Amino acid sequence: MNKLDESLLTGLPPFSRLERPQIREILDQATPKRHDEGAEVFREGEEADRFFLLLDGYVRVVRTTPTGDQMVLRHIAPGQLIGIAPALGRTTYPATATAASEALTLAWPTRLWPGFVTRYEGFATETWATLGRRMQELNDHLAELATKAVEQRVASAVLRMVNQTGRKVDGGIEIAFPVTRANIAEMTGTTLHTVSRLLAAWEKDGIVESRRKHIVVTAPHRLVLLSGAGG
Repeated sequence: MNKLDESLLTGLPPFSRLERPQIREILDQATPKRHDEGAEVFREGEEADRFFLLLDGYVRVVRTTPTGDQMVLRHIAPGQLIGIAPALGRTTYPATATAASEALTLAWPTRLWPGFVTRYEGFATETWATLGRRMQELNDHLAELATKAVEQRVASAVLRMVNQTGRKVDGGIEIAFPVTRANIAEMTGTTLHTVSRLLAAWEKDGIVESRRKHIVVTAPHRLVLLSGAGG
């Protein structure tokens, strides 16, 4: 891969306060890697020997429950740090990150983390802000699982992906990465059969369109009402 240009990082929050020589220094210590759709970036429980910046593509974060079930916690968009176990005081990764689409990451050895935090202005504060947002998302997700009916949970999950990654296409807003009904079942604590039944009903009602591993929301306002957020 060709040498990466400093402009790749200048607009990203963890690096936005840095001068170009500092960004060059950071890039020279990074290892870029392309990940095919479905490939693991890192695995839950493994030694956290690297931390990453997601430059392009989308990553799906999954945890394994004590009963062995898979739960999708979130989808991460480009420009965000991932695998930041040191910020949590951990030596292992707390979840598995899988490329939800073809993705490009930059990786640094974890031993560089303390220096990044102390040397680069804005890196630490943006990291803590990112952790705060993710903890809030997790709390909201757990409350959703505990209090919402199944249809509301599924509608909320689809809306969350639309809000995070949606792009306008003919007929509506498309989730920007491939997502299966099994993925949605793992996000919402329900069964594949239930998700399939709901999406089929919504498609019949003109709320969504399912296109091979892609979902287009054709009536966002109606989906908001189904999620319970519209009143």
